[in-house]
Amino acid sequence: MSDVAERALHTRVGRSVSALRRSLIDNLFYITGRSLQKATANDLYTALAYTVRDRMLEGFIATAETYKSSNSRTVCYFSAEYLLGPHLGNNILNLGLWDNLTQAMLDIGVDMETILQEEPEPGLGNGGLGRLAACYMDSLATLQIPAIGYGIRYEFGLFQQVIKDGWQDEVTDSWLRNANPWELPNRERRYPVKIGGHTNQYHAENNHFQTTWVPDYTVYGVAYDTPILGYSVVNTNLLRLWKSEAYSAFNFQVFNMGNHCAAVEEKVVAENLSKVLYPNDASEVGKELRLKQQYFFVSCSLQDMVQIVKSELGDLVHFPEKFVTQLNDTHPSIAIPELMRLLVDEHAINWKLAWDITRKCFAYTNHTLLPEALETWPLDMFKRNLPRHLEIIYEINQHFLDEVRLRVFDDEQLIKNISLFSDGESQRIRMANLAAVGSLAINGVSEIHTDLLKTTVMREFYELWPERFSNKTNGVTPRRFIALANRPLTKLILISTNPQESI
Repeated sequence: MSDVAERALHTRVGRSVSALRRSLIDNLFYITGRSLQKATANDLYTALAYTVRDRMLEGFIATAETYKSSNSRTVCYFSAEYLLGPHLGNNILNLGLWDNLTQAMLDIGVDMETILQEEPEPGLGNGGLGRLAACYMDSLATLQIPAIGYGIRYEFGLFQQVIKDGWQDEVTDSWLRNANPWELPNRERRYPVKIGGHTNQYHAENNHFQTTWVPDYTVYGVAYDTPILGYSVVNTNLLRLWKSEAYSAFNFQVFNMGNHCAAVEEKVVAENLSKVLYPNDASEVGKELRLKQQYFFVSCSLQDMVQIVKSELGDLVHFPEKFVTQLNDTHPSIAIPELMRLLVDEHAINWKLAWDITRKCFAYTNHTLLPEALETWPLDMFKRNLPRHLEIIYEINQHFLDEVRLRVFDDEQLIKNISLFSDGESQRIRMANLAAVGSLAINGVSEIHTDLLKTTVMREFYELWPERFSNKTNGVTPRRFIALANRPLTKLILISTNPQESI
C-alpha cells in the first residue's frame, strides 16, 4: 500500500473498517476520556455517534458553501415539533456505513445493535405533525433541495411512560441528560425576542408614520444546529432549533442583597419558553406559555432569515428570492404578522411592499377539518403578550376584507366567516384564517383531506382563491421503518426488485 493510500485509510473521515475502528477508539478516548476497558455503554454510544458525525460534517459544510455561492432559494420549514426518531442508525444507513461499522465494532468486541439501543429518543415531537416534519426534512435532503428546518430545542419531551402496579405513570423525559452529540451550538446566531408591553406611534423623517414596541421584557434565542443527511447523497441540510435564555443569567447585585432566588428569576422565566414540549394548557398560564413558545421560535427564525438575506443579497425586497416558508399547521402562523413587523417597523419598508413580500414567502399546511380544533387566541391574552402583532393583524384584516367586499359587495355572512377575528362577545383571533390570507399556497395532508378542506372549513377561501389549493399527501421515511427495523427483509425486497441493488 502506498503512503498516500495509507494516509487516506487512517484519515479522520475514512470509511474503511480500519479507519472507522481507529476513529472509534480515538473518539472514545478524546471525547469521553475512557479507555475501551473502562467504557460504559453510553460511552461507546457517544464514541460511535461522533465517529458518524465526523463523516457527516464534511458534506454539511460543503453543502452550506454551495448553497451560499449559488444564491439558492431555500425552503424553510416552520414546525412546533419534529418527531425525528434516533439519529444514529438513520445516519449510518444514509452514509452507507452499516457493514463496515458493524465489523469495526466487532473488532473491538462490541455489538453495534446493542449500542444503537443506548440512544435516547429526541424529545422534540409527539405525533403525526412532528413525524411529517421529520419526513419532509429527510426527503428535502435526499432530493438535494436547499432547506432549513426551524423549531424549538425542547429541554424536556412530552413525558416518558412507565407502568407501576399496572397503571400508567408519566415521568420527566430528560432526553438531554447525557448531552446530544448530533447538535452544534451556534451562539453567533442569538436574537432578542420581545414579550408584552405597549406600542408608541410617531411621525419619523419625511412624515413617515412609525410604530415602536416597548416590551415588558426580552428573552434571547440561541441556535442549536443539527445536520440532516440525505440518503446516498453528499447533500446535508440544516435543522436549526432555538433555546431560550435570559440576557443575564445571574443578578449579582440582587444576590448580594440576600435575595438568592430572585437573582436567577430572569433566567428561570426566559428558559421556560424552551423547557417543555407542549406544556399543559388546561390553565390560562399554560395557554399563555404555548403562545409565547410559538412566537419565540418564529421570531428567532425570521430574524435569522432576515440576517441571511441582508448578508447575501443586501436588500430585503429580495427576501422572496431567497426564502419560501412552509407553515406546518397554525402553530407558526404568527410568522405572518412577525415578518410584517420586521419589514415595516424594523426596516422601514412601506406597508404595501411589505405585504407583497410577505404574501410571496409563506405556504400553509392544514392538519385538521374540525372547526373546534382550529387554533384561536383570545384577544386579551394576545394583546397582553403581543400588542404590536394585534395591531398588524387588525390592519391585515381590514385590507383583506376591503378587497373581498369589492368582489362580493353585500355578502356580510361571508365577511364574518373569513374575517381573522371571530364574531360575538368573546372575540378570538382565527390563526387558520390568518395562515390562509397570508400564504401563496394551501394544502391538506391527503387527497381526501384536501378535497374536504375545500368544501368545509376552508370553503370560502377556496372559492376566493382556488388556484392556491393543492394536495400534498403525508409521506413516510421507508428506510427508517423498513431498512432499520428489518434489514434481512429489506435486502430481500431490494434483491427481488433489483439484483444489483444493495444497502
